[in-house]
Amino acid sequence: MLTSPSCNLKRGTAMLSLTGIALSCLKQKLSKQGTLFCILCIASLIGQTFGAAEVVWAVNCGGQAHTDVHGIRYQADSLQIGYASDYGKSLTIQRVVPQDQILYQTERYHRSTFGYDIPVTKDGDYVLVLKFSEVWFTSSSQKVFDVILNGEHTIVNELDIYAKVGRGVAHDEIIPFSIKNGKLRVNGETSQIDGKISVEFLKGDLDNPKVNAIYVIKGIVEDVPKLAPLPGGDNLREETDDEEEEEIDNAKPSKSRRPSGPKAKDPYATDDTSTMLLPVFMAIGAFIPLLFCLCKL
Repeated sequence: MLTSPSCNLKRGTAMLSLTGIALSCLKQKLSKQGTLFCILCIASLIGQTFGAAEVVWAVNCGGQAHTDVHGIRYQADSLQIGYASDYGKSLTIQRVVPQDQILYQTERYHRSTFGYDIPVTKDGDYVLVLKFSEVWFTSSSQKVFDVILNGEHTIVNELDIYAKVGRGVAHDEIIPFSIKNGKLRVNGETSQIDGKISVEFLKGDLDNPKVNAIYVIKGIVEDVPKLAPLPGGDNLREETDDEEEEEIDNAKPSKSRRPSGPKAKDPYATDDTSTMLLPVFMAIGAFIPLLFCLCKL
């Protein structure tokens, strides 16, 4: 379960209160068994407090502030580049609870490359979560783009949201990275940072880049709440892949299949006709002298 800094503060206060209660148990000179139980409770509560992932930054792209079911507080989008859209509100987004569909219904897109600056500078392990849903196109290969981190690292290559999950379905890209001594490391690559890092959505040849929501936590991938399984599960994706392969196979020419439509004109048809008429011309040539002789008789 993820928490924002304010949630961590409240949770920490509650933990301290419970810790105080446990300590009072110790002061009352309980039995050894009771004392051990209190110590175990304190250790468990402290472990939960410091084990919670910290939300460093979150924004509901193209939309208003929102707190999701995991306690992540998304700020309203104040970016002045590109276009904010809530067209996705016309759809019911799958794989996400109704309360959080708004995170996938609003979006920011641009007719050129655009991005956000993320205020991350401290050393540690982080995870960047990019939220997407295709709310306009009804087929693949219509909107395809890359995502670049810190101006150098391609963290998502040729993203086709529809090809991934279809229309009106939530999709998250989860990218772990780390910072140490002023350097960012992601996917085995390293680059220098200066007070912040950037995440950019690169304009390609197929429509405009977009994003629905973004957040960064200080933690590991296992701390990130996962979306529900795809509708129909993996079997549906396998069936879809099989159908696509079958369509490709059907598109290939077959020797046993009779081609449809009129036959194409043979560019060598004239030469073939001349060859076929040659015996006819020879027979006529031989018949003319014979006919001349018969006329004389």
